[in-house]
Amino acid sequence: MLGTVLHGPGDIRCEQVEEPKILHPTDAIIKLSASCICGSDLWPYRGLQPVDEPMHMGHEYCGVVVEVGSAVKTVKADQFVVGSFCISDNTCPHCRFGFQSSCEQREFMSHAQAPYARVPLADGTLVATAAMPDDDLIPSLLAASDVLGTGWYAADAARVEPGSTAVVVGDGAVGLMGVLAARQMGAERIIAMSRHRTRQDLALEFGATDIVSERGDAGVARIKELTNNIGAESVLECVGTQESMMQAIACARPGGHIGFVGVPHGVQLDGQGLFFAQKSLLGGPAPVRRFLPHLMDLVLERKINPGKVFDLTLPLADVAEGYRAMDERRAIKTLLRV
Repeated sequence: MLGTVLHGPGDIRCEQVEEPKILHPTDAIIKLSASCICGSDLWPYRGLQPVDEPMHMGHEYCGVVVEVGSAVKTVKADQFVVGSFCISDNTCPHCRFGFQSSCEQREFMSHAQAPYARVPLADGTLVATAAMPDDDLIPSLLAASDVLGTGWYAADAARVEPGSTAVVVGDGAVGLMGVLAARQMGAERIIAMSRHRTRQDLALEFGATDIVSERGDAGVARIKELTNNIGAESVLECVGTQESMMQAIACARPGGHIGFVGVPHGVQLDGQGLFFAQKSLLGGPAPVRRFLPHLMDLVLERKINPGKVFDLTLPLADVAEGYRAMDERRAIKTLLRV
């Protein structure tokens, strides 16, 4: 079958790869209904993360189960399923505490930019729908696998509450999902930091009340101006750079909360500065499995439409163009039809 393989910076190919097989009794094989390109896929594509050997790409997925291992009990063939990008057993102490992304058996999904994929620990990772979903819901269900769940975790970690003010740093797909999540959690004011018109428009559609285009110190000053020089109770950091992290921390009020989900690259924090800032930070890889049943229900009941974040749809064979479009910011997020 065809699958996506990154051979080096800028060298992404759709080429023949082996079809997945059951390797462990806890595995499942799914036929993907769609896949997509994640912003985090751009780090190795841009050469900002080492590529020592060819990498099979893709960790966001949904589709129909075609085969399960002998130990799998909660999903079966012909069911439509969505799974987290973090593989988990959903039974270890960390999973039971709500942090499946720190599961004692944690793996990270890969090989999902392809027609078929193997999902380890299927019982703990996959959530099935009661019936086959309508085709127009596939993009939104796919978003729940990572980007929606990650934006939701950013809002949860930032302790967004009804009536609160939330600032979202980053206007990529995760940041836009953070705006959607903050709105669903009842934030009264949602300030999206964005410089790009199409992303600003989508942020407003998802629930942003204000747009701030400034960055760095100027961006912080604008947030302070909008909040009577107080800062925000909740800040969602959805980029992962030194500038974005410092901007997020500076935008939060004393006693405020920063949920950081952008994978850090070169981020260094000053301990004394954090000590006197008196702000809490919680982040890391999102425990999507914790939120997945609720997010899937919201999608299936058509209460949210996160699939709008996909503004480019391509066949798998054209995956290289999808990476280029996202790298050049011609697309927010690329959906791959398989």
